[in-house]
Amino acid sequence: MKEIICNSVYFGVTISILSYILGVQLKKKFGWRLLNPLLVSIVLVISFLLIFEIDFEAYDKGAKYLSYFLTPATVCLAIPLYQQLELLKKNLKAVMIGISAGVLSSFGSILALSYLFQLTHVQYVTLLPKSITTAIGIGLSQEIGGIPTITVAVIIVTGVFGNIFAESICKLFNIKDPIAVGLSIGTAAHAMGTAKALEMGEVEGAMSSLSVAVAGILTVISASFFVNLL
Repeated sequence: MKEIICNSVYFGVTISILSYILGVQLKKKFGWRLLNPLLVSIVLVISFLLIFEIDFEAYDKGAKYLSYFLTPATVCLAIPLYQQLELLKKNLKAVMIGISAGVLSSFGSILALSYLFQLTHVQYVTLLPKSITTAIGIGLSQEIGGIPTITVAVIIVTGVFGNIFAESICKLFNIKDPIAVGLSIGTAAHAMGTAKALEMGEVEGAMSSLSVAVAGILTVISASFFVNLL
């Protein structure tokens, strides 16, 4: 049975999708924030592979095809942005300043923590793309000398935490303006955070979608400077 599963091209895709669907159902039933569908699916897939002693290569044989949808999924985030295009034009200056501040804050926090915990240069640059979407983060990590696999993990963790805690953090700091909410979530937690922003409202979702693209570009441009600071 194990050999059949390992040799199946569809195993990785099937177990990933089923785990995510189960995560969605658990979130709907219990409503707990920690039951984030992506987080649940990650835990379930890892547990399944460990229990049945299935190699990652066997799982990735089919699961790798899911990554092909990353880029088109990111592009689809432009739809809510287009629907709020007039609002963007009216607040363009504030939007650009807000996203730029978010990117600099991300870089600054990584640099400060890297000095605090005495991380190596490779570890430091691996963490730099943590707040941008995976499709961009993998390429950037490779270019600046990071470890792409760890970068992916860090990006996922950042997105999951952003998805879970974004709304609470906005309430804690009394951030109520939908534009500010969307910009902060998208800049800090990329596409996964945007999924939460879309649940909160159309404006929040549109601004978060914009942040994913612009923050990604600014991160790529600015990374060459921050790479040399440690």
